Amino acid sequence: MNLTIDIGNTLMKWAFFDADTLVDHGAAPASQLPEVCNSRPWQKAIVCASGQADLSCLADCHAPVHLLSPSSRLPITIDYATPHTLGADRIAAACGAWKHRKGETSVVIDAGTCITVDLLDNSGTYRGGAILPGITMKFRALHTFTAKLPLLDNSDSLGAPLTGRTTEQSIVAGVVTATRFAVDGFIRHYRNQYGHLGVVLTGGDADKLWGNGVDPTGDNLLDPILTMTGLNEILKQNER
Repeated sequence: MNLTIDIGNTLMKWAFFDADTLVDHGAAPASQLPEVCNSRPWQKAIVCASGQADLSCLADCHAPVHLLSPSSRLPITIDYATPHTLGADRIAAACGAWKHRKGETSVVIDAGTCITVDLLDNSGTYRGGAILPGITMKFRALHTFTAKLPLLDNSDSLGAPLTGRTTEQSIVAGVVTATRFAVDGFIRHYRNQYGHLGVVLTGGDADKLWGNGVDPTGDNLLDPILTMTGLNEILKQNER
């Protein structure tokens, strides 16, 4: 059994795999890392820590734990000017996309606290990408840096019209719809450059993009645990 752990800016996500088969997965505060590690038996683990977390409990684990780093062996090649600054979660998501679409050029979209749009070519080379403020971050920024705009609940941001007829609708149009347009613009740019292109989406706000104006007729795949899938692939490369 393999244990994969992704410690992000908001939550810790985890999954157990039996080879390639997902056994269980979930999300919890990073403080619950010891409980997750002790929740079932496992033989190997990998941790991707893009957020702040106390990893000291891993020193007492009964089995090997691999901490994803720039020196980790990967199933893809990284072509990035500053690989030491590349987020481990972006690397893991790209590896997950490569498992799904090996031999294809793909755009990898992770819609979380931030939204990342990354390009993986058909040779398995990660070419880089873009980092955008996430949807919740944009809502908070509008409320924080203005005197009168309300703080909206991200969960209510689906289905608003393009042309807002209330202040709330106008904020949603400016945040969610504009984010869809931005992401769709990246996809169209890369499709013009590379031709056939697969899109792989993940992250807590993927539902705000998926089926709501982002590349509606494209070759798309939604994997809610894409980072976990990628971490499991990386762990296979680092078993020795």
